Formats: sequence, structure tokens, C-alpha cells
Amino acid sequence: MTDTPAPNTGQITTCVFDAYGTLFDVAAAARIAAAEPGRDALAAAWPQLAEHWRLKQLQYSWLRGLSGHYCDFWQVTQDGLDWALEATGLAGDAELRERLLALYWELQAYDEVPQMLATLKAAGLNTAVLSNGSPRMLDGAVQSAGISALLDDVLSVESVGIFKPAPQVYDLVEQRFDCRRGEVLFVSSNGWDAGSAAAYGLTTAWVNRAGDPVDRLAGTPDHILTDLTNIPALAGL
Repeated sequence: MTDTPAPNTGQITTCVFDAYGTLFDVAAAARIAAAEPGRDALAAAWPQLAEHWRLKQLQYSWLRGLSGHYCDFWQVTQDGLDWALEATGLAGDAELRERLLALYWELQAYDEVPQMLATLKAAGLNTAVLSNGSPRMLDGAVQSAGISALLDDVLSVESVGIFKPAPQVYDLVEQRFDCRRGEVLFVSSNGWDAGSAAAYGLTTAWVNRAGDPVDRLAGTPDHILTDLTNIPALAGL
């Protein structure tokens, strides 16, 4: 089910976005590399590789959180890629591995992102990223996408040493913007992230581009969208 956005009561002061898969297209690295000359093996395998890479990246963050073996997200990203390359029969191609990692630092923003953020900023709302990504990774993506001027801050889990969906991560928003939970619209393309943020007490929007079922968690998203175009309407604009 997809929301038909309606303005809220005007209580939203702060819009916070997950980064990977929400603002930035995580499949872009594999897709771009596959289109480059001499990558015949990747041309057929890139959708599967991109899916494996993202899934393992998430799974490893959760497992490290549960086991108390935190490391920065760049290490998790490399570990996930190594698993994905082996699973798709591409392990051992060191040049391909380095190319994919380099492209991950320059992920493309989805087409609607710049205008959406500009609308929020023009209305005087706070805008921020809240991500598992390390500060250097996030800075690279934000700069590459040209959206740094449209964000008030980029918040990384590195400051608390644990990955989402730990509550300590969502705490960062209130601490940074001195706002109440009910004033925050949190947006994520990850159903588990949107559901967890809802259970925490944030107003949440799940960007469900794949048409997946709603995750069975303690919280459920307040809004379900197919892209980010209507976020300003959800924020009461």
C-alpha cells in the first residue's frame, strides 16, 4: 500500500534521511562498472552482485552489533563485497574489486533528491543524514552528489560505536537538533530501519522502491512511498 501524502499538523521541524538506498543508489557502483569495457563477466552478474553486496553489508552490521565487534562501515562494506564477489564467481579479480570500491565513494543520488531537499531547506526545516556509514564515506557520497549545501548535518553511527537499529543511533537526532521525537520525520528505504525508528517514537516514512511486504517488527512505518518526491508534503509543506 502506498501513501497519498497529506500535510501534517505542522509539527515536523526536522527531516532526517538514511543514506544508502535512500538518498544514494547503492546498486550504481555495480551497474556502472558492468557497463565499462572488458567487464563481460560482470555484465550478466551485476544485479546479483549488487543484491548480495547490500544484503551482506546489512547482515554484517547487525551481527557485529549483536556480538560487540563493532568496526567502521567501510570495513563492513569491503567484507560484504568480498562475499558477493565470491558468491557470483568473480573473486580473485583485484582490479574489479578496487574499481567497485572506488565507485562506492561516488554513489549517485536518486533523481528526485536535490529538488526534494531544496524544498525542505527553503521552508526552513532542518535536514540531515543519519547513517551507518563512516564520516569519510558519507562525506564522499554527499560531495559527489552535490547536496552538501542542502544538509544541516551528516550524522554517523561512528560517534556512538554501534549500528542501527540501536536506539543510541536515533538518539543522535534529538541531541543534535534539540528537538522532540514527534518533530522528526525519519525517512529510510530499509523497512527494518523505518520500523525500528517508528518503535523509537519518530514519525517515519519507508521508501519502498521494491514493493516489499512490511517487516514484522515492534513498529511500523507511518507512511509508505515509492520514492522521495512527496517527502515535503509529509512534512506539512
